[in-house]
Amino acid sequence: MAVQLTRAFIVNTRSGEHIPVMYNPEEYRIEQGNEIAEIGVPGLATPPIQYVRGRARTLNLELFFDTYERRTDVREHTRRIVGLLDPEPRTFAPPVLLFVMGRFSFECVLAQADQHMSMFLPDGTPVRARLVVRFQEYARVETEVRGGLFLAPPTLHRLSDGDTLSGLAGIYLGDPGRWREIADHNDIADPLRLPPGQPVVIPTGDPR
Repeated sequence: MAVQLTRAFIVNTRSGEHIPVMYNPEEYRIEQGNEIAEIGVPGLATPPIQYVRGRARTLNLELFFDTYERRTDVREHTRRIVGLLDPEPRTFAPPVLLFVMGRFSFECVLAQADQHMSMFLPDGTPVRARLVVRFQEYARVETEVRGGLFLAPPTLHRLSDGDTLSGLAGIYLGDPGRWREIADHNDIADPLRLPPGQPVVIPTGDPR
């Protein structure tokens, strides 16, 4: 008997919003590499090469959306993902994300999202869409950087057996009593039922 994979979702680590995909992608592709420069030396048929730097990994996949049976606008679903391209007012950059599908997770930013509409209602409302997206890996740095780059994103913690919100608040926020901030930031209705493997965003800032 085939085991159904948990539906993939995207976490906006700034707002804590969880955006589920409608259908898991059939496949995804991860690209990575190095930037190599050729050193021009007169008279050599094969120039020496020099390592410059590594390139950020990219995650490429297609997401499928279908609202034909509901007779609703499919863009209600796609715009939640496409909107992740928009820079935020505070950082002047798009939010840091976490793409999660089963045991696979990828911390990233959305670099590109192409929408392809293929079915419409008689009034022209699109009801089927294919979203081709490219996520670029996000690498954390210790130095706070402003001016178009990312500014001190919140911490991500993947839940394991035995974790409690008060324990996480004690570890990350220095006060177990601040557990409700974590619950509110992640829309956790029942703090006693924490599913292992789920990523939790630890909010930053002073106590509210």
